[in-house]
Amino acid sequence: MRPSLLLRPLQKTRTLGPFSVGLPNRTVERTYCECPCSASPAPSSTTALQGKGATSQQGKTEKGEDHRTIGTAQHFFTSDSSSPGTPFFHPDGTHIFQKLTAFIRAQYPDYGFREVLTPTIYKDTLWKQSGHWDNYRDDMFAVTGNTTKKPTETVPRRGSINGDVKSQQIIQEEIDLDNYALKPMNCPGHCLLYKSKRRSYRDLPLRYAEFSPLHRNEISGALSGLTRVRRFHQDDGHIFCRPSQIKEEVLKSLQFVRMVYETLHFCISDLRFFLSTRPKSGFIGTEREWAIAEDQLWAALDSENQTSWTTKEGDGAFYGPKIDIALRDKMGKEHQTATIQLDFQLPQRFGLEYEAPAPELEAQGLTTDDPELRKSKGLVAPVMIHRAVLGSLERFIALLLEHDSGKLPFWLSPRQVIILTVTNRDHIIDPAKNAQRSLSNAPDKHMSEPRQLDHPRYIVDLDDGPESIAQKIVTARKNKYNLICVMGERNLEGGGRDSQHMTFDVEVNRDSQPNMVKTWDTIESIRPGSQAPRQKDRGVGRNSGLSVRLKVWELKKLIESLSGKYL
Repeated sequence: MRPSLLLRPLQKTRTLGPFSVGLPNRTVERTYCECPCSASPAPSSTTALQGKGATSQQGKTEKGEDHRTIGTAQHFFTSDSSSPGTPFFHPDGTHIFQKLTAFIRAQYPDYGFREVLTPTIYKDTLWKQSGHWDNYRDDMFAVTGNTTKKPTETVPRRGSINGDVKSQQIIQEEIDLDNYALKPMNCPGHCLLYKSKRRSYRDLPLRYAEFSPLHRNEISGALSGLTRVRRFHQDDGHIFCRPSQIKEEVLKSLQFVRMVYETLHFCISDLRFFLSTRPKSGFIGTEREWAIAEDQLWAALDSENQTSWTTKEGDGAFYGPKIDIALRDKMGKEHQTATIQLDFQLPQRFGLEYEAPAPELEAQGLTTDDPELRKSKGLVAPVMIHRAVLGSLERFIALLLEHDSGKLPFWLSPRQVIILTVTNRDHIIDPAKNAQRSLSNAPDKHMSEPRQLDHPRYIVDLDDGPESIAQKIVTARKNKYNLICVMGERNLEGGGRDSQHMTFDVEVNRDSQPNMVKTWDTIESIRPGSQAPRQKDRGVGRNSGLSVRLKVWELKKLIESLSGKYL
């Protein structure tokens, strides 16, 4: 049990127990974030872990490629001096971005989130109210309204006769003298949404989510690929809840994070959990409010007994303490991805309230069934929880590319399947095109009805050029296709152009498809007795070019299975 922070003095260092990866006890030094908001960590993030475990991990990651090298080679994204710190995503890179957002969106109903949209630009009065103007202004992009005074205009009055100057009215456009700023975060806008209607305790928890682009004026020297940018998208979420619901909501958020990262095949040892506490200065609210908030996060982390975590004294956001989850890049440098932040301050600053019985007990996080006490009703301020699972989508894509040296699982890959014809003769190309249409779930040529929103589509390309099959295979591997499917004369034997009997020699490209063992297990489940068990053992080694012969319907089932299992 954690001693109350109301009585516990701040400690400069904290000695921790062993991490889940089996590293020995060690002391972690306190570090301070350069920017006052935790959602965009400083370029020099915590790397205080020392010893054999940390050195080994760093050596292992240095073998991988930098995400900028991968992104350039695979034409995922680029940059231009006309917009420093703002990546340009090519179609394949955009595919990865959209797949990740679709994946997170698919989970929202199970966790009670509803998506919202809020403005990109606000007057400085809003940022002053939220506290960002005093604590974060240097990292915001200021925007000036139209201050050019337009010339005087004259328009005829109703019923006037053209040319009758006496009947004309002089109009002069007003000048907008207000100061504006691009939003660096969504929380103030979500506060305004909450405040737009009367709320009851029965309405809570209320969970908003948003993917709108955010802008932060990072210094040019800190910009780096996709990990440090000026314009980015975040799987942002805000939970407005009762004080008695804090622990449950934080635990649900931690479970959400764990589920997502396990699905994306990150080991728990890849993640570092931090509890960041009150900064020494520049914070809003009282020390007592901060201590209560920190106690709540501490209790939630203690309840997650499978999670090892570290305290980072003084590294909280200016409005509240937070739980940060970090991933290491190939150089061993840590980057924040997920975050869960507790905030008692913004609801007070925006005057957010909800009606509840026994309001004095409600504000303390207590509930009662006493009918006499429940007769008294009053207004209570909700607690706000800031939550991001992937964090910056751009940064997460960078870490994902580096995590497995550019390999992307089938469901996320922009180059899922390619069909290679052994010759460019029509009797081979025509059935290959028919198979391409079937495997990709493309509509019939003459289909005029719209597709359903949830209709799955798969990326199946066709190379029917005159090059040799050996050259085509080399090119397909270089272009990182997950499944390389070869069709020749022998694949049409016995069935001609009948798609039910047509086959492909399917290679699982070990240079692009991670999780080879699970992939070959899936093939074996579709076609028992195939070469999958032997291929599975060899396919994860140095040998490549191993393939299995599948009928079109078996290949289609494999495509559906890899997508459905997030492989």
